[in-house]
Amino acid sequence: MESTLLRIAGALFCHDQKSAVTRTAEIELNSGIVDKHIVIRPDPKLGQPGPLAHKIFVALIKKHSDYGKPVRSEIHFTKREIGRLIGRKDWGGRDSEQLSRALHEIHYTFVKTHFKKPGGTFQEHSFTVFPEILIERREFPSDPIEACTITLAAPIVRSLEDEHFTCLNHALMQRLGTVGQALYMRIFFHFANLYTGANGSHLEFVKRYDDICAEWLGGLTVLRYESDIRRQIGTHLTQLVEEGVLASFTLAKAKSKSQGGWVVSFRPGNTFFEDYARFYRRQQAGRVEAQFEPQQKEVGEPLKLAYLFAEKRTGQPAASIAYVNSKDVETAKDILAEIPFDDATRFLDFALAAAAATRFDVQTLGGLRQYIAPYMARQATDQAAAAREAARRQRDDEERQRYAYESYRRNEANAIFATLAAPEQTEIEEIARKGTAGLRGSLQKMMFEFKRADATAQRYSDRIAPFEQWLAGR
Repeated sequence: MESTLLRIAGALFCHDQKSAVTRTAEIELNSGIVDKHIVIRPDPKLGQPGPLAHKIFVALIKKHSDYGKPVRSEIHFTKREIGRLIGRKDWGGRDSEQLSRALHEIHYTFVKTHFKKPGGTFQEHSFTVFPEILIERREFPSDPIEACTITLAAPIVRSLEDEHFTCLNHALMQRLGTVGQALYMRIFFHFANLYTGANGSHLEFVKRYDDICAEWLGGLTVLRYESDIRRQIGTHLTQLVEEGVLASFTLAKAKSKSQGGWVVSFRPGNTFFEDYARFYRRQQAGRVEAQFEPQQKEVGEPLKLAYLFAEKRTGQPAASIAYVNSKDVETAKDILAEIPFDDATRFLDFALAAAAATRFDVQTLGGLRQYIAPYMARQATDQAAAAREAARRQRDDEERQRYAYESYRRNEANAIFATLAAPEQTEIEEIARKGTAGLRGSLQKMMFEFKRADATAQRYSDRIAPFEQWLAGR
């Protein structure tokens, strides 16, 4: 997980579903600290992303990680896949709507933070974590989601390319609730930053309880009494002890009387050290699945083509299109079996123009099938014409180069002739006169100079660059 994204996640997600929908106020962390300042603005209608959004977020980031390198900007998934990743055995309309809401809770939440640039300076970025969501439903808005493509924020992708990330144990995270996941991510992150390889026996991390609630757990209610705090987060920390991430944790009163409150101390367990060695020392961040390209062809490109058709047909931007239906997506797959995705925009423009010329009001992508053959024929004709034009331009370029070289060769020859002794000049001029014996007037003079230069160039060719050498030096 990209490092700044991990920090954002702590404040972004609320782990109390009832409270999440009512939280619309701006969340600000690390105010006054230039390189760590974060502002999160939840959607005023949907509220702060809740527990399900967190679970889906973790699942999608894991899937993105599985794509490996190069770092991709898109994440594709089907309903069965996302159901498996978030632990849903069955998938119906209710699950689908919960998924849609959770994705849009993230999509409509605005984030402003700072990223460290390679030169050491910091650059402010404003973005949403998932700036684009493409959804396929079978037919109607009430039908379950069939497949989806999520775009990851460009600053996050760039940061991943610069290898600013933290490795986490996803198999372990799947056994935890969302609060446990959030605690694990931050605890592992801080231990990994503090661990030197030699300080394991006395490694400890201490954090104020109220800061944990605000920065790690999305504004979880800060409780006053120890027994309540232990019921609130203690059960999740105990599970981390059982999993071996923690050897122990302690909850104690803060020493500072002015601040008061509670502090939590964490000590790492064997699972942390094993994972640290596996992720960082042996550079084995888990199995990488070569699954991006197949899913790009099966899910991503057909969805994009169906959305592009909807945009062009309705004149509405993709962001305002709630979903596309499965029939159009299946048609998109058939079209892409014959036409490369890179040509999709040109095909749609051609087909819709052809339909408009016959006053055919196209309602579905299937209505454009009839234009595939004419489009491909037009493409073949255009490609042949383009090839002929390219060949003509190449011949013209070669001819211009030859003319330019001949001019260079004559100028070099005349310069050489001017340096020759009189007997050598006379000998060359005699050759030129014989070559122009039958000519008179200005033509004779022009051809004489040409023949003289040619004779000089032939005799002193070692002093004039050949064509290939001259061309390379231009």
